[in-house]
Amino acid sequence: MTQPELTVGTPRHHWPFSRGLVVESLVNAGASGAVASAAARRVEQQLRNTRRSPVSPAELQALMVEVARDVAGGEVAEAAARQTPAFFDILVTAKKGTLPFSRGVLARTLEDTGLSPRDAYGTASAVDVQMRQAGRREISVRDLDALTEQTLAERYGEHLRLTYRFLQRNRGKLGVVSADGGAPVPFSKGLLVQSLLAAGVAPDVARKVARVTQRDLRGSEDRLVTRQAVREKVETLLLGEVGPDVSARYRLLRVIRRPPRPLVVLLGGVSGTGKSYLAAEVAYRLGITRVIGTDAIRQVMRAMVSPELVPGLHASTFNAWEALLPPGEPHPENPTRAELLAGFRDQVQQVNVGVGAVVRRSIEEGTSLVLEGVHLVPGYLRAADYAGALVVPLLVTLPDEAEHRRHFEARDAETAASRPLHRYMRYFREIRIMQDYLEELAAREDVPLLDGLTLDESADQAVDVVLRRVMAALTPGERAALLGEREVERGE
Repeated sequence: MTQPELTVGTPRHHWPFSRGLVVESLVNAGASGAVASAAARRVEQQLRNTRRSPVSPAELQALMVEVARDVAGGEVAEAAARQTPAFFDILVTAKKGTLPFSRGVLARTLEDTGLSPRDAYGTASAVDVQMRQAGRREISVRDLDALTEQTLAERYGEHLRLTYRFLQRNRGKLGVVSADGGAPVPFSKGLLVQSLLAAGVAPDVARKVARVTQRDLRGSEDRLVTRQAVREKVETLLLGEVGPDVSARYRLLRVIRRPPRPLVVLLGGVSGTGKSYLAAEVAYRLGITRVIGTDAIRQVMRAMVSPELVPGLHASTFNAWEALLPPGEPHPENPTRAELLAGFRDQVQQVNVGVGAVVRRSIEEGTSLVLEGVHLVPGYLRAADYAGALVVPLLVTLPDEAEHRRHFEARDAETAASRPLHRYMRYFREIRIMQDYLEELAAREDVPLLDGLTLDESADQAVDVVLRRVMAALTPGERAALLGEREVERGE
């Protein structure tokens, strides 16, 4: 004869009695599997004997505690009374409402962190047990996430905890993880487009590649992907869109954006050559956020040293020679080349004290930067003196005098005459002499020239030089770590 079904709940809402849930509850309370099974069978038998169906969850827990005290002892019974049994729902509260906690739902989320289905379900079960042993009947989404993070950290380490946090806080976004196991970061089409533009990809193609990369990697669900996967996807798309040369350039540029040592780009050049605009563009293309002008460094030094003490520091580079004239000596209208360059070198030496300090601070912080200014004279800041950085010097020049004059006129209009045109025109001869001198030093020191080009052309050329110089400066170990063994073997 078939026994009547036992149910738990209320007459209007009830569900089948499960001996397994009673066993699970008693095991959570500290009973062995065999003892828990024996107690669960007795609970079921007593319910049948008393024909109590449906039985409320609270009545079932009271009966379970009573039987446990007899079968498993007082300690297990007390723990069973304090806990939330497996046949009780734990409610998860959120802004949109309240839902019962589900190990299966949590496990599916944990699989997105990279756990296997088995490990994900095991972790979700561990979270469930901790809540039940603590007697939780209700928990907020925030507290549940915190408990899950804690469990992941204890079981698998900090990386899995941070990965789970990213998934919860960036729902619907594609996350990117590094090979070193750091915290994931959201995939950014904007940053990818920026990288592609720096590699010489046309803007419309760059936007298309970024859009397709995001779509193909994300698919229809939230995902985490490695930086390697993003790189490989982009390179494959570039091969089809623009060919192997640009694809290879993009690969090298990614190395520059994550250099093993801080990258310091030095953009020297006299006034009116467009250094400031070019520095900003080069920094943007290389993903460098810090751009510093030597004029700013000089201004800080001026505030700390009086003109009486160091008069040359308080002059402009093209008239610093005046500070070297002996007192009472006649003041010539125009300096000789030797007098002009003596004053220039004197100020450069003074300002380079501050420039060197900025570079050393950048190395200490591990931060790349672009420095621009007339004081970045070839040969004064040598890469050998800053072994902790990758130093790349460049010199911006304007060979055509007429074009140089037009640059000053354009700057005067753009800055509302805050840098008066007449002053620079007065010293235009001296500025051109200084440029000739810088070109001589650049040839001697093997510093590349960026001469007479448009902003885009100069930026392209500058990025190419930086790529070549950095690749030449990398150690074999750094090349292997950044490019992979196959690329190093191929000489890329």
